Amino acid sequence: MTAIPSTSHQPKNIKYSILNIKLNTPPYIYAHKKHTMHPGTPPPTDIWPLHELEQALPHHDMLWVPGGTFTMGGADDEAYEREKPLRSITLPSFCMARFPVTQALYASIMDGAHPSSFKGDDRPVERVSWDEAQQFIQVLNKITGRTQAKWRYCLPSEAQWEYAARGGKGGFKYAGSNKLKEVGWFDTNSHSETKPVGLKLPNVLGLYDMSGNVWEWCEDDWHDSYENAPKNDGAAWVDTPEFGSGSVGRGGGWLGNPRNCRVASRYYWLPGRRDDGIGFRLCLAFSEVGG
Repeated sequence: MTAIPSTSHQPKNIKYSILNIKLNTPPYIYAHKKHTMHPGTPPPTDIWPLHELEQALPHHDMLWVPGGTFTMGGADDEAYEREKPLRSITLPSFCMARFPVTQALYASIMDGAHPSSFKGDDRPVERVSWDEAQQFIQVLNKITGRTQAKWRYCLPSEAQWEYAARGGKGGFKYAGSNKLKEVGWFDTNSHSETKPVGLKLPNVLGLYDMSGNVWEWCEDDWHDSYENAPKNDGAAWVDTPEFGSGSVGRGGGWLGNPRNCRVASRYYWLPGRRDDGIGFRLCLAFSEVGG
């Protein structure tokens, strides 16, 4: 949050506001369409500001997501059974990356290599399995000194992902709008490829490309529905770590139809699956030291 996106990524009809919080913390930058969103409780000083090394990483901009309560799942006539039943979830605050991990960011951490089919530094990295996303995060935590820190990089839980995509309690069908073409790349406008991040409108939190472009891995194991979900605190639902368990993906992708790009939509793949429609987004969340 130390810098707004480059001018090539700034939609002309979006105004950026800087909210100064009088708690010895730096300014907060949020993207707004029609109003200013107060960020609530500011980030703790042990994660903010980001380390100089983190600030220097390409396309690496972490936004503070104030905690709150929302209804998770799908209730409209397009909702799949796998999005039910509706659940009331109360999450603590966390940080979410403004963009999905780009090829430039991935290469900067993984010795210059990335596996993507659609080449471009500012395009999302794809053809990265869930297992490889975890390896990337492990390296990132190590080089940024967060391996034993209270706040560590991770994949978002399904609840964190959906809460952030909705912009909190937000009622939009897609991440930032009820019109998918305003916020996402999908089967009818993507020209059958990924697109550079940040070209569509963000949601109210300033998050881009959460509907369409690439599916995004989440931390959770796959379950066919939310029936018997054990927690309502937003933590990842992980109970089948054995080989072969499915891992959750969110957000739809460049080949997805609008139904699959809704904020409530969810699907899964084996954790070793590589696909040119699947990438990931970073979360920075509290974790017990040594846990």
